[in-house]
Amino acid sequence: MGGAGLELGGYFLALGGWVGAVCAAALPQWKQSSYAGDAIITAVGLYEGLWMSCASQSTGQVQCRLHDSLLSLDVHLQTSRALMVVSILLGFVGVVVSVIGMKCTKVGDENPVAKGWIAVLGGVFFLLAGMCTMTAISWYAARVTYEFFNPSTPVNARYEFGPALFVGWSAGSLSLLGGAFLSCSCPKPEDRGQHYYRQSQPPSAREPTVKRGEPNE
Repeated sequence: MGGAGLELGGYFLALGGWVGAVCAAALPQWKQSSYAGDAIITAVGLYEGLWMSCASQSTGQVQCRLHDSLLSLDVHLQTSRALMVVSILLGFVGVVVSVIGMKCTKVGDENPVAKGWIAVLGGVFFLLAGMCTMTAISWYAARVTYEFFNPSTPVNARYEFGPALFVGWSAGSLSLLGGAFLSCSCPKPEDRGQHYYRQSQPPSAREPTVKRGEPNE
């Protein structure tokens, strides 16, 4: 379970998840206007993300505007922002730490036990990043669902899931899967015993010389 192939596969999965989280956080299509009603005007499509809201016209023109005030935003939007930023930072740390700890790299070869634990630490960072991403996406999606089915919400003001949510769910799943693979690279007990035995031996260990004495009479 701790082979170099498993580590390499987990690293690329987690790296793809981190890139997907960056894309999901930057996309403005976290929610998009719904066309479920009969009196919906389809000439203009409305989108909203973590950082801006956009309006797309049927002519192809798109106009975007950044959110004016941070404190005036809804709680779920502020929380999703914070979680996505934390997820991206944790994923970046996981990318750096995992490269140092993987067996396919030459960094720290003189101490393979510590190198294995560093790879596990990188997997933990990816797991935390994946959980932050999934929490942010799921919380935002739950809020969109609540507002869509709320009877007090006007029909022309309802929103549905945007493409960024599906990108975020995929990114979180890849980060969790890759982090789990990297976390399986912890050193085995026999590997730790062999390493400690090699450390206890002097670098220039030689066979002891045996002096031949005269035979006892």
